[in-house]
Amino acid sequence: MRFLLKLIINAFALWLTTLLVSGVTVKSYDPSGGEFPLLLTYLLVALIFGVVNGIVGTVIRVVAFPLYVLTLGLISLIVNGLLLLLVSWISDGMGFGLHVDGFWDGVWAALILAIISWLLGMIFRPAIRR
Repeated sequence: MRFLLKLIINAFALWLTTLLVSGVTVKSYDPSGGEFPLLLTYLLVALIFGVVNGIVGTVIRVVAFPLYVLTLGLISLIVNGLLLLLVSWISDGMGFGLHVDGFWDGVWAALILAIISWLLGMIFRPAIRR
């Protein structure tokens, strides 16, 4: 239940991010359109982002720990932007999903995505901890 709620929170945060950052879009896997295929696409992209962030992001954070200390954590904006570009590359390879126009769009999107996910996580924290 907790995993599903976090996935929904990240998908909703991704949707809000695409509304706020003009260089970030999501293309549905179903070319005919519709609300349900687009919702499923957001959930799939959130799942891909969670897996990439969990595996690749953890390795990068361990290897780059001295840079995190040296920059007081500001390098995490760059790392998260690059992870978002990686998710864009993976989902574009699948023929659907997230598209990020450039590096700085990815950094801005990662920052906004992190803030929105954090806020939603704070709101739904009692439901997540059960």
